[in-house]
Amino acid sequence: MARVFHVAEKVEIPENVAVEVDGLRVTVKGPKGIITRDFSHARGVFIRLEDRVVIVETFVADRKQKALVGTIAAHIRNMITGVVRGYRYKLKIIFSHFPITVSVDEKNKVVRIRNFMGEKSDRIAKIYGNVKVKVSGEDIIIEGVDIEEVGLTAASIERATRVTDRDRRVFMDGIYIYEKGEAL
Repeated sequence: MARVFHVAEKVEIPENVAVEVDGLRVTVKGPKGIITRDFSHARGVFIRLEDRVVIVETFVADRKQKALVGTIAAHIRNMITGVVRGYRYKLKIIFSHFPITVSVDEKNKVVRIRNFMGEKSDRIAKIYGNVKVKVSGEDIIIEGVDIEEVGLTAASIERATRVTDRDRRVFMDGIYIYEKGEAL
């Protein structure tokens, strides 16, 4: 198995973003918020800050460590994008007969889905982290600075309305993600 002596990826930092590196802990501050992430699980990988560039590197790397360098650099890029622009997922509420009612409980950080396929009990989806969930008509808009928290919340809502024991081609009721991207 071939090993490469030095692998490095550089991530440019925009002017309105501040990045702090403390060992393998990276904190990104921007106009929309702060994200801190710990990469201490990555053995043999080093993160350092030079001028306005974050350098993720490793020495004498096999293919797993090379992949890890690229993954960590991508995470840092996503963190920078999140604090500058943010992320937005859009979900669509679809029903054929029983009208689904969706409400957001900010206090308990859950989304309540009522009357799904005529069920008497509510289905509950968790809201992760500092994510804003807004229901407008038949759309649910999820916004936040951390792409993982936004994605987890959207997946939680979609999974809460998963139809089991029925043909999904016929019973299409549910809440589905139809748009992912950066909030502007």
